[in-house]
Amino acid sequence: MLNLVLFGAPGSGKGTQSAKLIDQYGLYHISTGEVLRDHIARKTPLGITADKYISKGHLIPDDLIIDLLKDVIDNEAKGAKGIVFDGFPRTIPQAEALKDILNARGTTLHAVVGLEVPEDELIERMINRGKQTGRADDNLDTIKNRLEVYHNQTHPLKEYYLKEGTYMPINGSGSVDDIFNSIADGIEKATGEIRRTRK
Repeated sequence: MLNLVLFGAPGSGKGTQSAKLIDQYGLYHISTGEVLRDHIARKTPLGITADKYISKGHLIPDDLIIDLLKDVIDNEAKGAKGIVFDGFPRTIPQAEALKDILNARGTTLHAVVGLEVPEDELIERMINRGKQTGRADDNLDTIKNRLEVYHNQTHPLKEYYLKEGTYMPINGSGSVDDIFNSIADGIEKATGEIRRTRK
């Protein structure tokens, strides 16, 4: 198995690069945001509980996110060649939980792909995305708030994964293909995993 975390600030290109990783390595994509929305839409017990927090504007507790993750890994991702985690973990306790989840299933986290993009470029990207898509959260005030939350809450994960020896810094500026080639080269050096197109 090849298990990766895609790590980076809002606007760093995680969605674009995760799609390319899925195609090249045959990985199963887990986006905690998408998983939450799916459970809420299907009104599963986990979804109903999660919706109570979201509807009040509260953060989802770690234990609930972890239960959702276990459910996806054990059911939907069963038999996959590996997993790319997008939007998880967001905190060090979540990172420690992910390590335990994977170890309990006889596997490990092989690399944390850190897309590093200068903040002024992130802001410009998201403002342009907002103009193109009409996303309400892509306005300057909201973007700055999201980046502040990222730096305060999520950025410490970089230090955690540097200590773990799994953090792989990637220059997130440039063309999509150049960025992906840097990721693939880094994965090959770190794990010996040669890129392959999913059949």
